[in-house]
Amino acid sequence: MQDQAERPDRTRGRDLLTGAQVLSGQLGKTIQRLRKAYNLSLSELAEQSGVAKSIISQIERNETNPTLATIWRLSQALDVSIDRVLASSDEEPFIEKTSRADTPILVSEDGKVRLAIIGWIKTIEWLQWYEVTADLGGVLDSDPHQRGSVESLSVAEGAFEVEIGGIVQRARTGETLRYRCDRPHLVRCTEGPARATMVVIMKAAVME
Repeated sequence: MQDQAERPDRTRGRDLLTGAQVLSGQLGKTIQRLRKAYNLSLSELAEQSGVAKSIISQIERNETNPTLATIWRLSQALDVSIDRVLASSDEEPFIEKTSRADTPILVSEDGKVRLAIIGWIKTIEWLQWYEVTADLGGVLDSDPHQRGSVESLSVAEGAFEVEIGGIVQRARTGETLRYRCDRPHLVRCTEGPARATMVVIMKAAVME
């Protein structure tokens, strides 16, 4: 196990989208590798994480797409940060190339909004960068992130609207919305199919 200094903050990672799914060809292999490195059986990992043994087995065989909440619980049981669980390997190449098949994808609860994690996995707990694709009517309903966090949504195709505290602002192709995300916020596709780039800065300086 890691030393205390390396233990991840128990509050980090909870600000990632709730109800989203992680799709990655390397995820199952990574979970299995970490479990075996700590000499944990499936039953032991299930007991420590609160995730059913059958679900862990399916994850390791890449037969299911676990929610981020499940990945978070497993990362805590394995005593590693969520970025390490999502990382495809422990190597540090000078140039990192990720195939489309190995790019983690978050999917909204309605299945109509997809966020490809195109930013560096190692920065996911403070800087998140996504390629967003959405179908008409798709909704991304997010809980508040840490105080002072901000998001930027740059529309490449179609149109989106952002709703925060009863205020709604719309952006079309070529336009960008920047907004505080330390409160409940909703992103909706109003013209689809649509594409955008979303950048999330966690714990940014508080905007007045």
